[in-house]
Amino acid sequence: MGGPSAPNRLSAGDARHIALSVVVPAFDQEHEIEANIREIERRVADLGVTYEIVVVSDGSSDGTLEAASRAAGPSVRVTGYPENMGKGHALCVGSGLARGRYVAWCDSDLDLDPASLATFLEILRATDADIVVGSKRHPDSRVAYPRHRRVASWMFQRLVHALFRLNVRDTQVGMKLLTRPVVDRVLPIVLVKRFAVDLEVLAVSRALGLDRIVEAPIALNYQFTASGVNWRAVGRALWDTAAVFYRLRIRRYYQKQAAGQVMPGPTAGVPETTASERPA
Repeated sequence: MGGPSAPNRLSAGDARHIALSVVVPAFDQEHEIEANIREIERRVADLGVTYEIVVVSDGSSDGTLEAASRAAGPSVRVTGYPENMGKGHALCVGSGLARGRYVAWCDSDLDLDPASLATFLEILRATDADIVVGSKRHPDSRVAYPRHRRVASWMFQRLVHALFRLNVRDTQVGMKLLTRPVVDRVLPIVLVKRFAVDLEVLAVSRALGLDRIVEAPIALNYQFTASGVNWRAVGRALWDTAAVFYRLRIRRYYQKQAAGQVMPGPTAGVPETTASERPA
């Protein structure tokens, strides 16, 4: 598979010219992660913007970090840490390392087509949005999704709307495009480390006045293996949602943190693997 064209390959010294950073969290995917990273880079390179890809192994227990590091290069940086902290933590770590004007979140399993980011960028520029979110409910989305997950998603989104009044029909799709103010002001104060981080980022952004949140169509080919709902994951998401509501509406934690100080990012002490540091 051919690599991206030379003009899009950037060294560390070219960081100020990066338009788009794509953050890719990964966990226990040693058999497919290298090929998936290369495919993500191929599709991102076709967007026609300068870019970097930041891969974060979230405490993988297999060889994910080593396999991902084989795909490292001038435009691909790979990092990881020993303990599994959750997808939300991995996204915040990667976003803290990102150098681009815009920061995209993209799942590593390729259920979502990275080529959709072209539409995300167009929408952001046309609307001056703070955040562009992928939505399964956008009329132009192409979605292959099991019925039980559609029902669970619909119920969760009704709860989200009732609690937070977000003008978004789908908060949980794993593809988002964030502007630099969101990355710099919101991500350092989010606390959810797992899957409800999407909701937390949107709710906190709105509370801080970064409220231009626009939906974009996606192409989703959900590679599901289970036939039922993971009730443990549902319970955890509901707990995290309640915690975000409590901190936002009752304690006003986020508002106080944003007004009071600049908090350290989540990347302290996290080593980074570059092309020159790849395992033998």
